[in-house]
Amino acid sequence: MSPTSRICFLGGGNMAGALIGGLLRAGTPAAAITAVEIDAARRSALQREFGIAAAAAPDASLARADVLVLAVKPQQMKDLCAALRPFIGAQLVLSIAAGIRASDLARWLGTQCIVRAMPNTPALVGKGITGMAALGGVSEAQLELAERILSAAGSVVRVGDDAALDAVTALSGSGPAYVYYFIEALVAAGVEMGFTTEQARRFAVETVAGAAHLAGSSDEPLEVLRARVTSRGGTTAAAIARMDADQLKRKIVDAVLAARARAAELGDEFGRDGA
Repeated sequence: MSPTSRICFLGGGNMAGALIGGLLRAGTPAAAITAVEIDAARRSALQREFGIAAAAAPDASLARADVLVLAVKPQQMKDLCAALRPFIGAQLVLSIAAGIRASDLARWLGTQCIVRAMPNTPALVGKGITGMAALGGVSEAQLELAERILSAAGSVVRVGDDAALDAVTALSGSGPAYVYYFIEALVAAGVEMGFTTEQARRFAVETVAGAAHLAGSSDEPLEVLRARVTSRGGTTAAAIARMDADQLKRKIVDAVLAARARAAELGDEFGRDGA
């Protein structure tokens, strides 16, 4: 990223904070980052924690930014875009708000220079993964700039369009909740077998974290990694047989597809002009 790239965050919540912190650690100077945050306490926290300038409302200084990062709640986005539109020129607009389609942002802002991204909450500890897609008005240089900003909190995958981002939302955006749900079940099993909640949680969390790390560091198919733990007639085989009998894998797939359908519905709802 060019040290002269000026980035303004519109909204200063947790995800914005994760990106700001990552950018600073990667060498972006604090003077190149600003924020607009309506909440006075959060605005002061941004200034204190990161040493950046922060304002209470959008103003003409936004016209000098190279990138505007939209990081407000979906319900606030249309009003924010109305406030931003007078200051929109050739800047890249990067949205990390869930549910708001790039085509709707383009209509509200009057620009095609928009990248929409869907991060997930592990970004808060620098371990996120983000899917991103762009409209036709975005140059390759701007795409690379967006990718560098997003990679401050983890890895980035370019996908095709808003429809693909609905799938990203269902798979990785909501994905941490599925993992926590599975961990909850492991903890419940551990407690039922006589461990304390603290012991069961440690066994469950460290097992999931270790298995995920091994899967991420290996080129082997997941089925092979699973087979190495599953001896014929053994304890793991008994557990997998029960899961297969309950069609657990198919139920998980169906659940993710339901999340994708809901993401598409939310895009329709939030994108209505009367919303």
